[in-house]
Amino acid sequence: MGQLDENGTAASLNEASYPFWLNTLALVVWILAAAVVFLPLALYTSPWDAVRFRVPDNQGNWWHFLIGAPFFLAFPVIWLRLRSLFSTRASTRAGRRLIWILVALSTCGTILVEGPFLLRLGNLSRMNNWRWLSIVCPTLGILIASGALLLFRRRNIPPTRACLVGLNAAYLANAALCLIVYGPMAGTARSKLGWILMMVIVWPMLLELLWLCLKTFEAQVLRDGFRAPSIHGSSNS
Repeated sequence: MGQLDENGTAASLNEASYPFWLNTLALVVWILAAAVVFLPLALYTSPWDAVRFRVPDNQGNWWHFLIGAPFFLAFPVIWLRLRSLFSTRASTRAGRRLIWILVALSTCGTILVEGPFLLRLGNLSRMNNWRWLSIVCPTLGILIASGALLLFRRRNIPPTRACLVGLNAAYLANAALCLIVYGPMAGTARSKLGWILMMVIVWPMLLELLWLCLKTFEAQVLRDGFRAPSIHGSSNS
């Protein structure tokens, strides 16, 4: 009986829903992120244009496709947030599997985009060291830190929360790259409206990712604290 209570309590701790205000705020932020898909990041070119190779001077190629595709991760995040707000059902295994496929593809694409910068290929060999570090470190740092968390804390993360961590990390890694690469480009505010909006929303996204990570460690502390009395009780009996 005690084992059943322990399992039930642990499950309730792991599957606890997010606060309503946080879900609502996150939903608004990710709806804005969905709007970025159709707004120009630079030179009147949006992520939607990039994945269709509609780049000025017909320069669209695989690099533009890979850098535009991760912006569409906003839509599965919106789906998860809407389910959390208006449905009591947990996300399905098939849905989570699809999300992880999208996260993996996005992460691989971002790493491929980073490749020329990381290796300093072509004209990038003359790039200033500080500029090079500003492009490489934020993106790879987000991917490595989030990947390590998901790997070593996977037993303490509820499936839906793990999906949110993966989606946030994959989106932010690509967003950081775009913000730094496209930031110095000349143009009017209208020609880079998506970049401006993205600069605003990445900060609450980053806070959300940190919050999700902290909740993971908190769940571990609560689980350890619950098990300790149970172990002592079993020893006494």
